[in-house]
Amino acid sequence: MISDWSGPLGRAVRHPVAPVTYALMALCCLIFVIGPASGLDPVYGTGEEAALAQRAYFRRWGVIPADVFDGLPRSALTPFTALFVHGSWVHLLGNMLFLYVFGAMTEHRMGRVEFTLFYLGCGALALLGYAAANAGSGQSLVGASGAISAVLGAFLYLFPRARVTSLLPFLFFLPLRFPAWVVLPFWAALQWVAAGRAGPGPGVAYLAHLVGFGLGFGYAWARFTRPTRAAAGGVRP
Repeated sequence: MISDWSGPLGRAVRHPVAPVTYALMALCCLIFVIGPASGLDPVYGTGEEAALAQRAYFRRWGVIPADVFDGLPRSALTPFTALFVHGSWVHLLGNMLFLYVFGAMTEHRMGRVEFTLFYLGCGALALLGYAAANAGSGQSLVGASGAISAVLGAFLYLFPRARVTSLLPFLFFLPLRFPAWVVLPFWAALQWVAAGRAGPGPGVAYLAHLVGFGLGFGYAWARFTRPTRAAAGGVRP
């Protein structure tokens, strides 16, 4: 789990003002709370009734690979609507943690409008990439993971030496600081391994993570040349 980051000498760096990042987080949380997956709204019922409502909700707002390329307007919009729908509390909170840690600095570097378009565009393309690779699947695909993976990819290019606090289960969750160029490629490698082992049916769309990560890194590389890349420590307070 990624929890925080600091400058190249280990000093904590204050998060800049990032209204788009915080607005995206707030919107995802609001949509989740009022939806059936949160279990907070009694209108969706309980037990099997709630499960049916949840599946119908995901099919309405999520990406269904078998339908997304059929040319219907509703299906064409789902790569964007799916970015704001999450399947569980763990799914939501994990994504929001990553967006909070890596989104603020990336937004500050890109600017608000560019970051918004980057987030939505890369997120939608990541979901479409997964859909294209699984064109016959009728499973609903939801979540902001593809967009957030793009943010991670851009962060890696823009701030490779920023130190990230990592909690590693096999080291008894000791908080250790590593530079982003170590942590984020390691994370991407784990997604690659998991994608190779993933079977058909419901689960985590690791391929969408990889597509998003590659798109984010590629965009940052093309958009921000090395002489203008931000210093590894981030912005000045």
